[in-house]
Amino acid sequence: MILGIFYAIISGLLWGLIFIGPLLIPEYPGIFQASGRYIAFGLISLLLSWYDRKHLFQLLLQDWLEAIKLVIAGHLMYYTCLVGAIQRIGVPISTAIIGTLPVMITISSQFFLSDKKNLFGHALSKKSVLISILLISVGLLCINISELRADCFIYNIVEYLVGIAFAIISVLCWTWYAMRNMYWLKTHPNNKPITWANAQGIVTLPLSFITYFMICIYSFYIQNEFTLPLGPRPIFFIVLMIIIGFCCSWLGTFFWNEASRRLPITLMGPLIVFETIAGLIYAFIYRKSWPSSLILIGVLLLISGVLYIVYTQNSCHQRN
Repeated sequence: MILGIFYAIISGLLWGLIFIGPLLIPEYPGIFQASGRYIAFGLISLLLSWYDRKHLFQLLLQDWLEAIKLVIAGHLMYYTCLVGAIQRIGVPISTAIIGTLPVMITISSQFFLSDKKNLFGHALSKKSVLISILLISVGLLCINISELRADCFIYNIVEYLVGIAFAIISVLCWTWYAMRNMYWLKTHPNNKPITWANAQGIVTLPLSFITYFMICIYSFYIQNEFTLPLGPRPIFFIVLMIIIGFCCSWLGTFFWNEASRRLPITLMGPLIVFETIAGLIYAFIYRKSWPSSLILIGVLLLISGVLYIVYTQNSCHQRN
């Protein structure tokens, strides 16, 4: 369990970088950033797949179809909507909504566990889940009250609502992805997490290329001011996409898959708070400022919520 928690924390630290990427290239539309990131992810996976080709060839057609569904929802749609949200309503509000992922996954897992106890273990008591959710929710509230106080932007109401919608769609996409991805890993114990990470990367490549090509055509006829095919800062864009594609997509997916194989789904949800914590740390480093006392209290509450669910899960495991 300790190793699984370590892997989940590492994936959270890597995924926290995705909140900074849109701030570095704000002139690039979200769909361009998402396509560029996953083209890099796909190319990296394609190169690494040579060393794992034996296991990849053992995957069945339904496995590849499952990978396609996971990639569309948990990678392309999630990141496109996240970037769109950040560009419209900023990091604070986007982080507030994305930060509900631990709560969403924990609640969803309780329903998911009802007929799959043989795969995921026993569900936690409602009291344990409620206490953990309460601690995490109050922590997120503290963080975002502080951030929204400091945010002096005046939003266009239409842009604001579109940004909120994008952020909510991101949460729904990744909640579904987390549940389905873990289910596949649990039901295919003979397949390595690295194989599944490479498989998702491989199917991402053609989908990302097609998306990027279509967006370039759209931009050529509709948005003539955008420099094609790589935007106004091509070198920086390529380097950033490679870094995000490798660190956030390939490494992040690999470590998350490793954690998913080792931990129950009721614990994986709360552990996603480390993505929020990492995103905040990177954001304050980017701003060159120190977090307020309210944010520090919020972070402590987030960690407390995770530690409580870990302690409860460990106690249930020892009793059983």
